[in-house]
Amino acid sequence: MDWTDRAAKILDFRLFRLGREPVTPVDLVLFLSALFLTFTVSAVIQRMLEKRLLRHRSFHAGARYTLSRLVQYLLIVGGLAVSLKFLHVDLTALAVVFGALGVGIGFGLQNLVGNFVAGLVILFERPIEVGDRIKLEGVEGNVRDISFRSTTVVTNDNIVIIVPNSSILNNNVTNWSHGDPRVRIHVPVGVAYGSDVEKVRQTLIDVASKADNVLDDPEPSVFFKEFGDSSLNFDLLVWTEDPVHHLRLRSYLNFAIDAAFRSRGIEIPFPQRDLHIRSAPGLKALGIDKPGGGD
Repeated sequence: MDWTDRAAKILDFRLFRLGREPVTPVDLVLFLSALFLTFTVSAVIQRMLEKRLLRHRSFHAGARYTLSRLVQYLLIVGGLAVSLKFLHVDLTALAVVFGALGVGIGFGLQNLVGNFVAGLVILFERPIEVGDRIKLEGVEGNVRDISFRSTTVVTNDNIVIIVPNSSILNNNVTNWSHGDPRVRIHVPVGVAYGSDVEKVRQTLIDVASKADNVLDDPEPSVFFKEFGDSSLNFDLLVWTEDPVHHLRLRSYLNFAIDAAFRSRGIEIPFPQRDLHIRSAPGLKALGIDKPGGGD
């Protein structure tokens, strides 16, 4: 027996059976090669599609990401179907088997399936998109990626948080970037009793009008909210088209308000309490007959 016969015998060797069809080393190599090509080609096409769509300004960043992801998913599903053919798998029979096992698999993998379906809903409905600024359960950051199972959010501290897709659909999510980019920022301010309220209002308006990211239309406004325990409480309202950096804008306004109040003699109070003593028998032991009196 020469080497060609030996090679042919090795390649035709039956490793195992899938149903009635034997699987040979050649079939296994073709299957693995097809899988590798499927994931490689789908990733390359996804990146190429994003770059091409990037040239068209009519496509929003989230729309580009959604379309490229869906194309990648379709290529993976098609590639898997072709790959299974090399193992002589009957896709019709496979569908029947998965249908019969669907209930059992659903109970065991219900979280995984739920997150996958939630991911598809997010990609189609686009309540959030890549690049959006969101706040979920007290965590705020930018959406960096939306995958099969989860969404990646990066905070201002560069901390990566992996959020299951189902959590995004089942909980209240604040999306600072959704729809109209203009948002109104509230900056609460308290001043001491006796302050000139009109002077306070004008100072706050002057500070807001000098901020770079504050819009002139709608113009800034000031509300006199309430008479607090230790202060007169105001609310400075400003509009911005840069909601992603709303924390930075609030910080800038607070610094500017403090500087303006100091230069114009407006006092920012601290909590104060008046204590009135009606009777204090223990003071007699110290030789104090009346509250507030002494030697």
